[in-house]
Amino acid sequence: MTNFNRPALPAGVRTNGASTSPWWANAVVYQIYPRSFQDTDGDGLGDIKGITRRLDYLADLGVDVLWLSPVYKSPQDDNGYDIADYQSIDPMFGTLDDMDELLAQAHKRGLKIVMDLVVNHTSDEHAWFQASRDKNDPHADWYWWRPARPGHEPGTPGAEPNRWGSYFGGSAWQYDPKRGEYFFHQYSPKQPDLNWENQQVRQAVYQMMNWWLDRGIDGFRMDVITQISKRVDPNGKLPGEPGSQIEDYPAGPDGYSSPFPFCSDGPRLDEFLKEMHREVFDGREGYLTVGEAPGVAPQRNEQITDPAARELDMLFMFEHVDVDCENGTKWNPTPLDLPKLKRTLAAQQNAVAKKGWVSLFFDNHDQPRVVSRWGDDSTEENRVHSAKALAMLLHMHRGTPYIYEGEELGMTNAHFTRLDQYRDLESLNMFHQRVEQAHIQSAESMMDALAKRSRDNARTPMQWDASTYAGFTAADAPKEPWISVNPNHTTVNAQAQQDDPDSVFSFFKQLIALRHDDPVVSAGDWHLLDESDPQVYAFTRTLGDERLLVAVNLSGKDARIPDDTVAALAAAANQSPDIVLSSYDPQHSTDSLAARTLSPWEAVTVRL
Repeated sequence: MTNFNRPALPAGVRTNGASTSPWWANAVVYQIYPRSFQDTDGDGLGDIKGITRRLDYLADLGVDVLWLSPVYKSPQDDNGYDIADYQSIDPMFGTLDDMDELLAQAHKRGLKIVMDLVVNHTSDEHAWFQASRDKNDPHADWYWWRPARPGHEPGTPGAEPNRWGSYFGGSAWQYDPKRGEYFFHQYSPKQPDLNWENQQVRQAVYQMMNWWLDRGIDGFRMDVITQISKRVDPNGKLPGEPGSQIEDYPAGPDGYSSPFPFCSDGPRLDEFLKEMHREVFDGREGYLTVGEAPGVAPQRNEQITDPAARELDMLFMFEHVDVDCENGTKWNPTPLDLPKLKRTLAAQQNAVAKKGWVSLFFDNHDQPRVVSRWGDDSTEENRVHSAKALAMLLHMHRGTPYIYEGEELGMTNAHFTRLDQYRDLESLNMFHQRVEQAHIQSAESMMDALAKRSRDNARTPMQWDASTYAGFTAADAPKEPWISVNPNHTTVNAQAQQDDPDSVFSFFKQLIALRHDDPVVSAGDWHLLDESDPQVYAFTRTLGDERLLVAVNLSGKDARIPDDTVAALAAAANQSPDIVLSSYDPQHSTDSLAARTLSPWEAVTVRL
């Protein structure tokens, strides 16, 4: 590994209990969605050469690790999260030679490369699945195959093995005429779930992972890895199957029950992750493992990421991005309840106070743009101030921050108004299911929900400059981008921000530098202040005699600084506040603190 961007933490600083100063304790990760990052051949799709072309930009930003969403060979039913060959690059992105060149050039700049690992499921076009369609093939038990319900004609409504519905809409069971049975898919019908109960499946996955690490990548972000262990009864039957000893939950208004309670944080998860660590990571150094963890509680995060457990380095927890979802669905979005967000993030922080680690994120390829979601993109001034406020709020927590492409520019939601503008499988399927089939939501309210929550909000092309296609592809390219460029790219773009000291980009650079250089940011204890205050999110960071106070007005109105935060300021030995970083300017924040009032979207870090 290299310290091109990131100074090492002092040797005596302990960051997560059982391990002293792991290299990633003061690192920052940048997620790239390759099809939307940079197109170099004019086909309207981003590619690996485009990532290589932009490495200097990423090095200038100061990040340490690049996480690539899938670039493997895929039918692209779910934008690459349906993998047909784990050891091939999809031609739309380039070749293995292109990947090797990216690795070489990234490493030359001190940047690590982490790849997406999607092994809860494969594509139905993967050779493993195609072989499993034959009951006599050695791969026959590599997926979750089940016969039709007794007394029902296979392939007809009601013949499915149980009532589970897919998270992408419709049944979670797909009938295959060749095999004469159904296979289980939590997501798209083209994403059949692998059967991790089968040892051969696990060994094949570990062999593939070792192949990539030997090739030079630096770790994996593991897609829905906490869903690889399913709950089955003593006879291997899933809940709700005929004869199963485990009852399913009742069906919802759409006619389906959810597999989620039975497929998340299952009974063998720890066993599988420990085995993976032994088979893949023992004896290696400098890698990073982060697991996407739907259904995992904060207390389990402590257990899984405790270095002594030898499972994973960190997890993506999701409770905080569900705080504005009514009745557990993002299609009924609600305004942000700030005290609820505080309690949720506090639970994540407190769970790993002594051991374990947490990932810090608001944006990713599955989430809407946070500046549109919890900030204010109605005016340029509000967009800039709220983007900075949200950035400080996140990055000053303890853990490893993740920046999603364009977040460092304050990129906003797409604000699409027509269904034909969307490309996301989930969005299109859920519109048809909720509006046209189950009639549980009006077209108007669903279009409003899509505008606020569709995954496509995060997938519009990266905004490099003010040209026709935002610099994502050439203005005279033979094909338009695969999804529309956000019209605000003429003002919100990298070219306009890189040399502007007051830009969102420059603010992110300062936050990253703080984490690299100041041990209290990366390793200090975290303590929440004024939990119930509806406008101000404040907390302290403490390491030895060093103490920081972070106060963020997460609203578009002036906010009174609440009592506990005022008391923390009053206890400081210095008469004038030592402003470490402000989303306005140091003098403005000095005056704000003196008046005990924060301006709209004002965020300030003070050294006490």
